[in-house]
Amino acid sequence: MTDFQIRMYRDEDQEAAMETFTVAMSEHVPAAFLHMLRQPLTQGALACVFLTVLAVTGSLLPPVLTLALALAACRWFVGHLFSRYIDVCRRGDLGCIREVYMERADACFWVAESRGRVVGTVACLPSRQRPGSLELKRMSVQRNHRGRGVARELCRTVVEFARGRGYREVLLYTSVVQADARRLYERAGYRRAGEAVVPEIPAKLMNFTLIEYRYQLPDGDG
Repeated sequence: MTDFQIRMYRDEDQEAAMETFTVAMSEHVPAAFLHMLRQPLTQGALACVFLTVLAVTGSLLPPVLTLALALAACRWFVGHLFSRYIDVCRRGDLGCIREVYMERADACFWVAESRGRVVGTVACLPSRQRPGSLELKRMSVQRNHRGRGVARELCRTVVEFARGRGYREVLLYTSVVQADARRLYERAGYRRAGEAVVPEIPAKLMNFTLIEYRYQLPDGDG
C-alpha cells in the first residue's frame, strides 16, 4: 500500500515544488565535483600547479597546501554553477508554474503528496527539439521518500498523459552525474538516444554531458 498520491499542481504547491527541486539538484554537487576531478584537463592543471609550486619553493608543504586550496576552489566552482542553474530555474518556469505548465496545451505539472506534504514533482510540455514529442521535466523526489515507487508513478503519469493526447514519444534529458536517475529511467523503459556536452564554457571545461532518453509509445502499449 502506498502512502502517497499523485495529483495535479495547485497554486499553493509552488514554494514546496521549488524547494523540492532545489534540494534535489543540490545533492548532485558532490558527484559533479568528483566528475570534474576525473577529467584529464583538471588533473593536468592540478598537477602543473603542484609541480610548479614545488619547483619554486623546494619544499613539500607549500604545494600540498596550494593543492588543497585549488581543490577547495574547484568545489566552490561546481557549487556555484549548480546554484546559478537552480536560480535560473526558480526565476524561470518554476516561478510561474501555472502559466508555463497548467495554462498551455499538452503541458502539465504534478506533485506527489504524502500526508499533506509535497514530496515529489514532475512536469511535461511539448518538446522544442523534437516536434511531435512530449518532454518530461522537473522530476524530483525528496530523499526520505525515495525507494517507495514515487518516481516510478510520476514517470507513469507523464506516459499516460502523453498517450491520452496522442503522442508516441516522451523524451527527457538528464546529466552524466545523475546515475540514480538514469537507472530509474532505464528501468521505466526509456532508451538512451544520444548525448552532448553542455555548450557553456564552464560545462565544457568539466566535460559536463547531458544524456537524452526516449520512451516510445507504440499502438497498443499497455
